[in-house]
Amino acid sequence: MNESADHELNDQSDERAAERADGVNDALIEAARRAEFEQQLVRAAAGDSAAWRVVVNAFAPRVHGLLRAQCRDDELAEEITQSTFCTIATKLGSYIENGRFEAWLFRIAMNRLRDEMRRRARQARTMDGEAFKRVAGASNNESGFVSVEVRDQLRLALSRMTEADREIIDLRHIGGLSFRALSDFYEEPVGTLLARHHRALKKLKAMLVELGVGAEDLSGRPNR
Repeated sequence: MNESADHELNDQSDERAAERADGVNDALIEAARRAEFEQQLVRAAAGDSAAWRVVVNAFAPRVHGLLRAQCRDDELAEEITQSTFCTIATKLGSYIENGRFEAWLFRIAMNRLRDEMRRRARQARTMDGEAFKRVAGASNNESGFVSVEVRDQLRLALSRMTEADREIIDLRHIGGLSFRALSDFYEEPVGTLLARHHRALKKLKAMLVELGVGAEDLSGRPNR
């Protein structure tokens, strides 16, 4: 083996080592963030109002966005968001040790919404512009821009999906849940949720193709 080949192998080895180090650092940073947030939960449960505001500010917009994506009524989404956090406030002290706050929170919110939707006998849903950008982003959107026409087609495609498929897309791309949190939410293995999410996106893309929406429409780039 010549000297240049040796250098190339060494460079590749160094790159792989750097990538592994970056991965370890990212994992450590994420673990530190989780530990810090868990401390906020402990303080909030003990009555620390500042810690409680941290918890609410971190999750209330995501909860509201998810609920709004599941129903027509922004007022209803706000009402259930507030109701959810009232429940969290009273039960936080008995739950924080389980370490699955995110999934617990979203499960309460979704169950509240389902109960209310059943009571009102209503199945309609909507999304705001930002939510559409995130869901379209799952279909390779690069710019985040979605035209009104494409947004209407996306809404139509989602309305034709099963409730289960719509829900996992909304939880992932609007609620912002990680696959680990989805695993806690559904109480299913991460691999199962990865497969379910992939199938749901594949169905969504197929429906969009049937409706005449192509990759360029979702990317925000003009057709050439």
